[in-house]
Amino acid sequence: MFDNLTDKLDKAMHVLKGHGSITEVNVADTLKEIRRALVDADVNYKIAKEFTATAKEKAIGQGVLTTLKPGQLLTKIVKDELTELMGGSVEGMNLSGNPSIILMSGLQGSGKTTFSGKLANYLKTKKSKKPLLVACDIYRPAAIDQLHVVGEQIGVEVFSNRDEKDPVKISEAAIAYAKQNGFNAVIIDTAGRLAIDEQMMKEIADVHAAVKPHETLFVVDSMTGQDAVNTAKAFNERLNFDGVVLTKLDGDTRGGAALSIKSVVDKPIKFIGTGEKMEAIDVFYPERMADRILGMGDVVSLVERAQEQFDEEEARKLSKKIAKNQFGFDDFLSQIQQIKKMGNMKDLMGMIPGAGKMLKDVDIDDDAFKGIEAIIHSMTIEERTQPQVINGSRKKRIAAGSGTSVTEVNQLLKQFDQMSKMMKMMQGGKGKAMMQAMSKMR
Repeated sequence: MFDNLTDKLDKAMHVLKGHGSITEVNVADTLKEIRRALVDADVNYKIAKEFTATAKEKAIGQGVLTTLKPGQLLTKIVKDELTELMGGSVEGMNLSGNPSIILMSGLQGSGKTTFSGKLANYLKTKKSKKPLLVACDIYRPAAIDQLHVVGEQIGVEVFSNRDEKDPVKISEAAIAYAKQNGFNAVIIDTAGRLAIDEQMMKEIADVHAAVKPHETLFVVDSMTGQDAVNTAKAFNERLNFDGVVLTKLDGDTRGGAALSIKSVVDKPIKFIGTGEKMEAIDVFYPERMADRILGMGDVVSLVERAQEQFDEEEARKLSKKIAKNQFGFDDFLSQIQQIKKMGNMKDLMGMIPGAGKMLKDVDIDDDAFKGIEAIIHSMTIEERTQPQVINGSRKKRIAAGSGTSVTEVNQLLKQFDQMSKMMKMMQGGKGKAMMQAMSKMR
């Protein structure tokens, strides 16, 4: 996400490199390039102009600072302004009701139904809620079926009534059902249209008035750029929604919607969708997103994702196996599964400072582990637990069974051996000494 914008902002900042101090001239040149980069990213021109004017005022005002180089100082100012432009601080959800009622709104094709499932999964796994999904899209063919498939995928019940054609009655019946059956969160997936029309607006306004949701979210496809901002404005005038959800941020998006929407509708971005999987949902942190846009990575989010997949009991068992030299391919396979649950690989690499820039033109396949998994699955139980028994004939059988070559099998065995030695070393005296040295550097 934001690859093009990140690249252009990086080039703009280079204008200041080599300058000993900030002056009105060199800052103006840099900010002119930044304004162009924002407009190219489909940010409204007026917003881009106000952004650079504020940044210029702050840069000139802080010209006396000597602790930072001009480039570093302007990067900090731009980061602060980007953070403010996108909302300043993270906004939570209102889950006070019992049940908490969440109304989803947006145009057809914005990813509303899929996101409803992602949100239900998020509330179930992260907030310990018992959510109920409600199918209120009575127009789009197979919309009800789609929500049922999503619900089955994440283990969440879906309330629907194919015979009822009034979304208000469906919503009210669903809330009554939720109260009777112990559901403490109700997510209502409403109908979308290909364009804004009066019938659509009246229908969702009627549902909103009837159910009085604790949280109304507007789902928008970030790939539609400035059109997404205009649509959000029209919906907000009728619904006065509580927050925005940006979907498809993992696609070829210019990012203008994420940067502009808060300024136009004065409503926070609450969530972003970053992939196809039901786990691909992130709470929106303006400061972290500003870091990523400026190529600084997002280590905090990376650590949080890792912690979500971290199992202390499994870690203890693994530690004992490594100490006894019993770490096998089944354990390795388990580690791969945990990494895959963290999200798509390019997104994860973009969270590492500097890595996003290096991998800008590199296509990282989400199935990068597919070959490794196939090789391991082609091994016998003995071979997985005792890799040392794998000889030439076994390698040929494993390669044939996994659709790979003997060379690839050899490569995996070599990498596995190196990793096992490194893990063993990290558990020994050298690892402890290294950790102690690192702790003193804090």
